Amino acid sequence: MSKKLDMEILASLCKRRGFIFQSSELYGGINGFWDYGPLGCELKRNIKDAWWKAVVRTREDVVGLEATIIMHPSIWKASGHADGFADPMVDCKDCRKRFRADQLCEDQGLELIKNGAAFALPEGAVCPACGSKNLTEPRSFNLMFKTFVGPVEDESNAAWLRPETAQAIFAQFNNIFATARQKIPFGVAQMGKSFRNEINPRNYTFRSREFEQMELEFFIRPDEAIELICGKVTTLADNPDLAGEPQESWGWEVWHRYWVEQRLSWYRAIGLPAGDLEQYWQVGDELAHYARACVDIEYAFPFGVQELEGIAARSDFDLTQHQKHSGKQMDVFDETLKQAAGKLDDAARGAFSQRVVADWTGRGKPEEEARAFVAKLFDGKYVPHVIEPSAGTDRLALALLCNAYDEETLTDDKGKTDMRTVMRFHPSIAPIKLGVFPLVKNKPELYAKAREIFARLQRRWNCFWDESGAIGRRYRRMDEAGTPWCATVDFQTLEDGTVTLRDRDSMQQVRLTVLELIDKLDSEIG
Repeated sequence: MSKKLDMEILASLCKRRGFIFQSSELYGGINGFWDYGPLGCELKRNIKDAWWKAVVRTREDVVGLEATIIMHPSIWKASGHADGFADPMVDCKDCRKRFRADQLCEDQGLELIKNGAAFALPEGAVCPACGSKNLTEPRSFNLMFKTFVGPVEDESNAAWLRPETAQAIFAQFNNIFATARQKIPFGVAQMGKSFRNEINPRNYTFRSREFEQMELEFFIRPDEAIELICGKVTTLADNPDLAGEPQESWGWEVWHRYWVEQRLSWYRAIGLPAGDLEQYWQVGDELAHYARACVDIEYAFPFGVQELEGIAARSDFDLTQHQKHSGKQMDVFDETLKQAAGKLDDAARGAFSQRVVADWTGRGKPEEEARAFVAKLFDGKYVPHVIEPSAGTDRLALALLCNAYDEETLTDDKGKTDMRTVMRFHPSIAPIKLGVFPLVKNKPELYAKAREIFARLQRRWNCFWDESGAIGRRYRRMDEAGTPWCATVDFQTLEDGTVTLRDRDSMQQVRLTVLELIDKLDSEIG
């Protein structure tokens, strides 16, 4: 993919070929909302299927959840979204347009001034629309969409569309743990719609108001429990290359790095080049107050390097918050921990308690909380910590579209040049896997054979039937759709059962039997 790709060119192709349409275009559109057409919805489905297969189906330690979009309002109080999920916004007093203060400053090479929970604009900030300096001071704008449950629209019936899928996993943790027959460490995955009332949606589908997420909450023992069970906690210094399978002695630091590597490996597996992926490790004030570490996996979009996925070590913050607000216990009983603690004599218990208290108070936590935590550990109980890989489906779809887009100049035997537009999707996420063409449509026997082959292949993959126009034109249409292969049924097919298989990227053609074609596609698609 050329980094000089013009997003308007990509958007034009996406509309022309049925990847992405502006929502409500018939009525002038609505900003920040997008519809996925016939090819786009297949692309997104393939992305989600690939993610689910990698994160859930091929692992024994992850289960799934599908929760509602609207949940009890207290969930968002507990998570902090109701009071603190906000962006700073500014209004231009002259043209009356509204902008996110941090984005406005970033675009103008300035730095937004932060003073506690408040913000201020630096000198030199101007309205991006009209150039005026007559801007309001930044003020918080809650990003959640508000709605009402039931027939009466008053505050007692107020609710929100979820701004993320993760909180449902935490709210349902007790039920999942009781029914999934899993032990810590294990994960819960969820995909689904989320909604954020972005002040300034931009960069095509990258920042939208309605979008899909693919999130995993991977629950682990606190390091203190691991120390009691294993005698030591494995850190990155002990295992910097993450050699071998996950071990019981892994601490949060190793688990976090493990999931960073797992996610990077998956992005490469679905076709994003390693050279276009970057890691940004948050530091200092960038980290949430409860996070021990957070890394953003970023992709080099034509409009700049931007986040695809965040992978955070969130400690026990989320479950503890829901325990506090709901009054329900969110801890788990760990028989292995109980047995390990039971083997300690009084002196060992005392020494362990002192180390934990010193560590906690050194990180600014109250001594009484540390002692209560240790007492629970000795009883075999703790609130699990969590590693959270959180990816945006729509952002990833856009990255794959950008990465796939290519223009190629072809020269035929007579020296005539032609421009070919091709979407070079990895076969696993390509919307259409195979185009099937009859060489001609006016020969009943050949046509019937082509339909027979198409019906057989369509049961395995999403295939596309095309009988209209010259073969070359049909190939070009499939190139723009990103279809990896095209199979042409011709007169030789009637003689020996072989078809002509044309490769999208090399444009090379080979003759294969249908069984050979099936074996090839099975191997390539995975």
